[in-house]
Amino acid sequence: MAMRLIFMGTPDFSVPILDALQAAGHDIAAVYSQPPRPAGRGMADVKSAVHRRAEAMGLFVRTPVNFKDETTRVEFQSLNADAAVVAAYGLILPQDILSSPRLGCFNVHASLLPRWRGAAPIQRAIMAGDTETGVTIMKMQRGLDTGPMCLVREIAIPVGMTAGDLHDALSAMGAALMGEALRLLENGTLSETPQPLEGVTYAAKIEKGEARLTFDVSAVEVVNRIRGLAPFPGAWFEVASGVSAERIKVLAADVVTDDDRSSVAADRLPGVVLDATPTIACAGGAVRLRTVQRAGKKPVTAAEFMRGFRLPIGTRVG
Repeated sequence: MAMRLIFMGTPDFSVPILDALQAAGHDIAAVYSQPPRPAGRGMADVKSAVHRRAEAMGLFVRTPVNFKDETTRVEFQSLNADAAVVAAYGLILPQDILSSPRLGCFNVHASLLPRWRGAAPIQRAIMAGDTETGVTIMKMQRGLDTGPMCLVREIAIPVGMTAGDLHDALSAMGAALMGEALRLLENGTLSETPQPLEGVTYAAKIEKGEARLTFDVSAVEVVNRIRGLAPFPGAWFEVASGVSAERIKVLAADVVTDDDRSSVAADRLPGVVLDATPTIACAGGAVRLRTVQRAGKKPVTAAEFMRGFRLPIGTRVG
């Protein structure tokens, strides 16, 4: 039996979840997404991924700046929804909005709560070196991702997996898990479990400055940062180029351990280029670049990059 739903989401992560709701035959009364934002060289307003997908599906879209306005609240409440499904919407929902749908608001969160509450759980999990994560379906309440858990599913984070890879896997998992949650909600068997009080961590929004690589940490930390920021925004370092510096984005790299003496010299300073692959020294071990991108150009292998860019052994980058 179909439910009358409100869907609330904004980025690409949310689109497969919206698709799954429609494919399951639910009545989607309205889609809420963040307002169009200026983007691109012309800084023209661009609709969100969810906004574009919802319009292509013939669904009604609303894009309030927030829910402070009384008219916006009344419009939401007048939809008379059974439930709201929220997936990376990006706006804080006040209590009267959370309690408006008959059965409540349910969030698809891309972590194993209470670990990585907040805005960037996918990136933070990889940057921290986590070996597993997952999706939590949570009944929403006031507070940052503090509501009771309804369903949880785990996934391994293999060595080399990027944030982009994990994003796609968790989006698909979230779509399937929310479908299961709604089936249980319809027949009154969806359970709620309070989140543990221990193990709480916060996934703060990625700041621009975090994309700049420093090599005065271990090679593992450098590679985890590269993986966690790939493909967007992309971790980068600078190389002197004439009177200026050129920014080089690193999309993939491997750890070279201290035991590999053919590439790592103990007397090399962090950031020094050790060989022509290129390998770059870190405070512990080194990193061997695999995929890089110059500003305004396409990603290339490290070997292709070195054929077209002067980066002599002994150069210090960063």
